[in-house]
Amino acid sequence: MRNIIKLNENWFFTKDTTDILCNDGEKVTLPHCWNAIDGQDGGNDYFRGSCVYKKTLKKSELPEADLYYIEFRGTNSSADFYVGGEKLAHHDGGYSTWRVNITDAIKDETEIAVIVDNSANDTVYPQMADFTFYGGIYRDVNLICVNNSHFCLDYYGGPGLAITPIVNGKDAEVTVEAFVVNLKDNQKLVYTIYDKDENELDKIETTDSKVVFQMKDVHLWHGRKDPYLYCCEVEIVENGEVIDNVCNRFGCRSFKIDPENGFILNGEEYPLRGVSRHQDRWEVGNALLPEHHEEDMDLICEVGATTIRLAHYQHDQYFYDLCDERGMVVWAEIPYISKHMPTGRENTISQMKELIVQNYNHPSIVVWGLSNEISIGGSDDDLLENHRILNDLCHEMDKTRLTTIAAVSMCKMEDPYLLIPDVVSYNHYFGWYGGDTSMNGPWFDKFHETHPNIPIGCSEYGCEALNWHTSDPKQGDYTEEYQSYYHEELIRQLFTRKYMWATHVWNMFDFGADARAEGGENGQNHKGLVTIDRKYKKDSFYAYKAWLSDEPFVHVCSKRYIDRVEDVTKITVYSNQPEVELFVNGESIGKKAAADHFFYFDVPNVGESKIVARAGELSDESTIRKVTERNMDYVLVEKGAVLNWFDIDAPEGRFSLNDKISDIMATKRGKLWFVGMGLKLKKKMDAGKKGEKKSGGFDVELDSKADSGLMQMMGGFTVLRLTSMMGMMNVSFTKEELLKMNKKLNRIKKPKEK
Repeated sequence: MRNIIKLNENWFFTKDTTDILCNDGEKVTLPHCWNAIDGQDGGNDYFRGSCVYKKTLKKSELPEADLYYIEFRGTNSSADFYVGGEKLAHHDGGYSTWRVNITDAIKDETEIAVIVDNSANDTVYPQMADFTFYGGIYRDVNLICVNNSHFCLDYYGGPGLAITPIVNGKDAEVTVEAFVVNLKDNQKLVYTIYDKDENELDKIETTDSKVVFQMKDVHLWHGRKDPYLYCCEVEIVENGEVIDNVCNRFGCRSFKIDPENGFILNGEEYPLRGVSRHQDRWEVGNALLPEHHEEDMDLICEVGATTIRLAHYQHDQYFYDLCDERGMVVWAEIPYISKHMPTGRENTISQMKELIVQNYNHPSIVVWGLSNEISIGGSDDDLLENHRILNDLCHEMDKTRLTTIAAVSMCKMEDPYLLIPDVVSYNHYFGWYGGDTSMNGPWFDKFHETHPNIPIGCSEYGCEALNWHTSDPKQGDYTEEYQSYYHEELIRQLFTRKYMWATHVWNMFDFGADARAEGGENGQNHKGLVTIDRKYKKDSFYAYKAWLSDEPFVHVCSKRYIDRVEDVTKITVYSNQPEVELFVNGESIGKKAAADHFFYFDVPNVGESKIVARAGELSDESTIRKVTERNMDYVLVEKGAVLNWFDIDAPEGRFSLNDKISDIMATKRGKLWFVGMGLKLKKKMDAGKKGEKKSGGFDVELDSKADSGLMQMMGGFTVLRLTSMMGMMNVSFTKEELLKMNKKLNRIKKPKEK
């Protein structure tokens, strides 16, 4: 029988070396991530290089077997594997399972060593993206001990069998293909189907590597409503003895994606409204444990999501299993992201093969993602060819699922790469990165009108929020109140457009992005509905819960915003109940109904007030307090900023760095100023590119293909915010330069309000 032994204990780790003979370092337990701290603290200076992991295997402690395989569930991003000083394997791709046959190299006492490398290169994806490329052996390592006759362990890290259910009315035809090595004449294969309660339903004994089960009155896997799972076990049997076995769960379901009616599951409209997920955690990096995955899934279920986009790479098998169990509809993708590398084509192909082979049996997955924001600098012939190869590969390997891409805002609607996949989604940040919130819905309407036969979705949208607060939220202020406003607007626009096949909030959780310097807390992207440590659910979390969850609740927003200067303040309540009543110091100020689940109350702000919201038996409360001066603890003061917004001279009726570029460009003199500023910006960017270092940070390449789209996006930025964001592209302005820029803007009159 197959034996699987975890090898997570007693590894010896040495940082910044490729010397497998070195004896300096520390003892570690896997999963392990060497960027768990420096990958989240900002500065874009986290360690990217090679490290060595070593461990000793004693043959006397291993089960007897004909063959021994080492299985790595995740090594980021490239790895060289040695046994007894001899190199046996190399693997490129940091997010998938890979295995090595070590049978012939095992001695009585054998040292195994792995050189793991997350340094920059031009062949392995990802190399440019807005998240930290954490290094390490950050998932389990196993020793798999098998007979000479066994289910294949060499085929792209797969499970050894592929299960293909095809639903036809009330029945299903389930094809099971087993990948068997060295099946002998006196051996047979026993295929067995079990129900959810492990009752045997059907059995086939044969020597064929492919069989078909006819399942009558099949119990469908129906998303969160009924995530029913069967199990298929295949055994190699010799003289009544089981030599090897594999077992996978599967679900029977049908789906289609309709350009008018969205996602349809088992013949029923099933709106996909959900979130994207990065896998990292505070001071853990990517080295997640099962309880971390479970907590993430619990939170995603609580918010009421029906879908998860697992960005931007292959996630842990344990999490895909949770998606199957909880009924999440999944978008799975490879890290072909941000920057097309002509020398990286083979890596996109190998990563896609691993993604499909290793995840083929998960009923939760419905689309394979080809790429993310890859056309940010425009599409060329090599990029298009790479996508066609990947698209054809997906359809060849899996005839049951569709393909998709996540295009970026500046990708024009007529771009030929939009015609390659089966369905399309866009990453839009109107209302955060330029533009305003009202642009989102109309943009999708225009795409739907332009391409009526292409299903369209929104693969990313969101804005950042930290513990900053205001009664007058503005785009770019990083307050929890603006994030709430933003998501209220986007929910109204996206969720009411039936044709949208899926919407995915960016992001469910804050995540590490070491190059970021935004919001007063460097090293993270703070667009999450929940903080990176999973300890605080932001108010916007409850906005989605109000729309998506059936769990009755009421939530008072802005609990951390106590001190307020205004005489009458706005209190926002989220609830999925039809009516909410608000009490101030025990007195009711009225009841309100809200079809959109967002309840707004104007509350007199006198002294200290206890606010209680009630919806039937449900209640939630907060406190506000009248103050004469604004509490600056609520105001973002950028750490290390050259200039903060409140330090800028802004005469009444004149422009300043605090004004939006679109407003400035609405005037003749403002346009002239912007042209001059653009020339300076381009000069700085060109100078930066000459000494450009490769990094895992956020980057955008401005060229003639992307300029027009970027210019449209930039209109919603204040000048100060745009200049600060340029820091992520290694473009910086001195205080003197900014003050000089502001002085020029002060000379330009604002148009008189009509």
